[in-house]
Amino acid sequence: MTEQQPKGRGRLRSLLPGPADLHAARRSPGRDLVAGLTVAVVALPLALAFGVASGLGAEAGLTTAVIAGIIAAVFGGSNLQISGPTGAMTVVLLPVVHDFGAQGVLLVGVMAGIILVALAVSGIGRAVRLLPTSLIEGFTAGIAVVIVLQQVPSMLGLDPGEGEQVWAIAGDAVARWTTDIDVTPLLMTLGVAAVILIGARLLPAVPASILVIIVATLIAAFFDLGLPTIGAIPAGIPAPTADFLDLSAVAALIPSALAVAALAALESLLCATVADSMSVNERHDPDRELLGQGLANIAVPFFGGVPATAAIARTAVNVRAGARSRIAAITHSLVLLVVIYAASGLVGHVPLAALAGVLLATCVQMIGFGSIWAFVRATRADAIVLTLTFAITVAVDLVTAVVVGVIVAALLALGSVSRSARLEQVPLEEDRGDHSAEELALLSDRIVAYRFDGPLFFGAAHRFLLELTGVSDVDVVILRMSRISTLDATGATILDDAVRRLEARGIAVLISGVDPVHSRVLRTLGVAPHLRETGRVFEHTPQAITYARELVAGR
Repeated sequence: MTEQQPKGRGRLRSLLPGPADLHAARRSPGRDLVAGLTVAVVALPLALAFGVASGLGAEAGLTTAVIAGIIAAVFGGSNLQISGPTGAMTVVLLPVVHDFGAQGVLLVGVMAGIILVALAVSGIGRAVRLLPTSLIEGFTAGIAVVIVLQQVPSMLGLDPGEGEQVWAIAGDAVARWTTDIDVTPLLMTLGVAAVILIGARLLPAVPASILVIIVATLIAAFFDLGLPTIGAIPAGIPAPTADFLDLSAVAALIPSALAVAALAALESLLCATVADSMSVNERHDPDRELLGQGLANIAVPFFGGVPATAAIARTAVNVRAGARSRIAAITHSLVLLVVIYAASGLVGHVPLAALAGVLLATCVQMIGFGSIWAFVRATRADAIVLTLTFAITVAVDLVTAVVVGVIVAALLALGSVSRSARLEQVPLEEDRGDHSAEELALLSDRIVAYRFDGPLFFGAAHRFLLELTGVSDVDVVILRMSRISTLDATGATILDDAVRRLEARGIAVLISGVDPVHSRVLRTLGVAPHLRETGRVFEHTPQAITYARELVAGR
């Protein structure tokens, strides 16, 4: 089953907002407004922190959250995404600030936006589905470590210092701090992070990040701690300007623009995939998402904002808060706009050490320690890809890490496929088309059996997901897995997603013939454990068929 893409004018129309968006917006406007307000409370300190971390200042972070948040929500391909400044993007922008200054960052944003629009029109967005999950885990963990290293100077109450690699900047800050130790900013950073993490566990509905920022700011002012603060923020969105458009600098900035565009595309599409997995009936349009992010990045620099992308943490909050449409993302941006005009003077007094604490907590929440450990133990190939991607992200840069990770994953997967390839001759008299006589009899009982042949790995996993979740008019699906030759972490994760989606539609799922090696992978990654617990995993297919008929008879 393949997805057909429209051509010509139909292709362009498919990338623009349409009646379906209006229909979705009417589903639950009240829930969307509440979700948008909730996300705004979480997004405010993050927008401030990422603006400062990018080198353009807190006001740039807020401007980006407002402008990009609205444009990406209207034109993007997901009903649930929240866009704005992100930690991953600051990692890419710091070298640009260092080499070309703030004007270079703004020009890079416009160039990256144009690249994203071109990618959207070309239909390349669906290629992100080929990325292995182990690469994504390593990439995310590496970003978290880089963001923490970026915050070391602020944690210690020092200026950023000089250097290009974040680990070198962090080391320089620690060396300078040891000559004149002041633990006050460090204690504030650790305290803010601890309160946010503990609050998220004990009182997840309470917006701990904004509350602890307010308390930390009041403490710093009351005791006159003398900590570096954000500084003055203009009361309002800057007037649009094109002063930064210097065509003579375009050639020198092309590598940076490509890196920003690659990261914006990767992070946004991964974020949309996460949002889909957190909901039952949502499926994003990857090419339209690239268009939305491209238009947002073209517009934001004219108002002094930094390049934007979808934000996984804020999108997750949006979904958990009950969002159903783009109204939630637009509401989040409008609430931040009110803050800019009504409370910019107060925001300027926030200590940088407190913002560093917010980012430190965010990074801890970004890293799925349990998932990483499971991937490392699942297969040797997943462990290699995850570790390599993580190490290159921290030591070199994000884009290099993804490129190397994809190449290594592809080589390992191809090697695995070549070792597991089988050639089996089937007599013509036994060839009965797509279904055997037994399978046709099952289908009449509203039972359908799917048999996997060959590898179930990252390159084919999404095709299997589309085929499985497209089944209809049945009560029971039997997944026959005895002929799976290769199973990696991505294939196992997609299988878990398919089971969940089928069950959400009231279709019972049974599994038969799992190889012991593959069973270990499924257990390690926690794939559909309820099937084993309820006795719906069978050693042989006839046992599953008998159980399926009992289920149908009992309905």
